[in-house]
Amino acid sequence: MAKLKNICTFYAGTGFPVKYQGQVAGQYAFYKVGDISDSVRSGKIYLDGSNNYISNQDVKEIKGTIIPKDTVVFAKIGEAVRLNRRAITSENCLVDNNVMGIAPDQHRLSLRYFFYFMKMLKMEVLAESTTVPSVRKTKLEDIDIYLPNMDKQNEISDLLDNVDFIIRLKRQQIEELDDLVKSRFVEMFGTYPANEKRWETGIIRDLVTDVRYGSSRKASDGKEGQYPYLRMNNITYSGELDLTEIKTIDIPEDELPKCSVQRGDVLFNRTNSKELVGKTCVYNRDEMMVLAGFVIRIRVNDRVLPEFLSSYLNMDFSKAMLLSMCKAAIGQANINAQELQNIGIYIPSISEQKLFVAFKNKIDKSKFNKMRVA
Repeated sequence: MAKLKNICTFYAGTGFPVKYQGQVAGQYAFYKVGDISDSVRSGKIYLDGSNNYISNQDVKEIKGTIIPKDTVVFAKIGEAVRLNRRAITSENCLVDNNVMGIAPDQHRLSLRYFFYFMKMLKMEVLAESTTVPSVRKTKLEDIDIYLPNMDKQNEISDLLDNVDFIIRLKRQQIEELDDLVKSRFVEMFGTYPANEKRWETGIIRDLVTDVRYGSSRKASDGKEGQYPYLRMNNITYSGELDLTEIKTIDIPEDELPKCSVQRGDVLFNRTNSKELVGKTCVYNRDEMMVLAGFVIRIRVNDRVLPEFLSSYLNMDFSKAMLLSMCKAAIGQANINAQELQNIGIYIPSISEQKLFVAFKNKIDKSKFNKMRVA
């Protein structure tokens, strides 16, 4: 066993002032948390392209830290910590100050072996218990890693390569099914605001009966609470409910109607890291659960189906719009309930919405079967 601090070099990110952002060429790529997420979602291990580049002169001006090739990078602050996404730098580069990098001493620690070790670590568990999760360098430095000889490390890495390939293949198949649903949505309804199909238009406020924030109370600490507690990490980027990690909460009975969820509620993640604000899903269970304060509960009227509204908000054109709307502050971004209700939307007939939902349900069954096989 060895401490990470004894066989790795740790790198902090660099503050990235807005005036230096947006350059499409330069000596160094400058990666943000969103670049790591995009790489992982596309099935890549190595970072190989950025939306931002920076010159040598600008690096000096901002006192930037150069991160070397073959460094494992990951989010260290914000809700993205809970996503546990890792990538490896393919060149010398910079990362923003929401990211941390760790480079192994490759004479003693195989890069592949270390990468899989880092993927295994649950950053949420290591994060400080604050409103905005953050992982400290000192905590990571003190972690022990099993350190067999290099031949054994490579043997383990080969085995994990095979497992990772199967997982990525299944994930790719599921993402292709998600893309099929999105394509069907655009085929049936068009994009917004173009509204090629000339549907009736309005705003989300026209389609709701009740819009509320979840509870601001904290999850039960060190004991089982009475109710399961739905948080923002229980909503996936693709628009599904993920209950693999669920906390519990105790809450007075008279508060339950204001913050509990029921089947058919649309759940909108209002506060998160900027690229994750607006994750939306439909609550499709009958179990009593309490909703956390960073999520908005939407109950719709008879002009729209919950599944249609959720799909609309998860479309690429909506995600781009939400990204432009949200206001960032201290590593988090936010869209409040009033801003959400003022979002423009087209309103197809219920019969057309039902046809789309039937198609989506059929695809969801296929996704479930593929996940079971995996």
